[in-house]
Amino acid sequence: MPSVYDLKPRFQALLRPVVNVLAHAGITANQVTIAAVILSFIGGALIVWQPNAAWSLLILPLVLFLRMGLNAIDGMLAREHAQQSKLGAILNELGDVVADAALYLPLALLSNILPALVVLVVLLATVSEMMGVVAVQIGAKRQYQGPMGKSDRAFWLGAMALALGLGTPFGAWVNWLLMVVVLLLLVTIINRAKGALKEVIQSKS
Repeated sequence: MPSVYDLKPRFQALLRPVVNVLAHAGITANQVTIAAVILSFIGGALIVWQPNAAWSLLILPLVLFLRMGLNAIDGMLAREHAQQSKLGAILNELGDVVADAALYLPLALLSNILPALVVLVVLLATVSEMMGVVAVQIGAKRQYQGPMGKSDRAFWLGAMALALGLGTPFGAWVNWLLMVVVLLLLVTIINRAKGALKEVIQSKS
């Protein structure tokens, strides 16, 4: 199924000059990973402080975009500049789910939103990333299937916050959007499980 993740190669190509500059400056992939998590906590804290203010909602898409760039940069530093490490792999996987929780859970404080839906989105997002990692334990590659991977979540939740921050009236559409995200996260978990199992079966045939 199509995913925003499919655009990653083009995004990486745009960032490569920046990555080269950072590598020559001695910046490491792990430092960039940690910076992305810290940025997420700052963004989430600002939303907690003023959950219904337009400016705090507009911060979310900005932070998500910057975080997406940092996530691409840390991976490129690791792969293209010989910075891959076991610690880096741990920080990368943990950083993603922690940063998601830090950024998205504060949305539960918005007026008229169903907090349970926000919590469910964060929970299923964590499970979907765990499913991608668990694939490695059964002999498959890390799974990244959509339709609601990390980049897709950032796109839809960022678009929601942008619309609200720009003055779009809060309505039932917000909770319906969250319900759709929940359903697509369930599909994502299933797709990643099926992809891992299919890969293992093909490798043994």
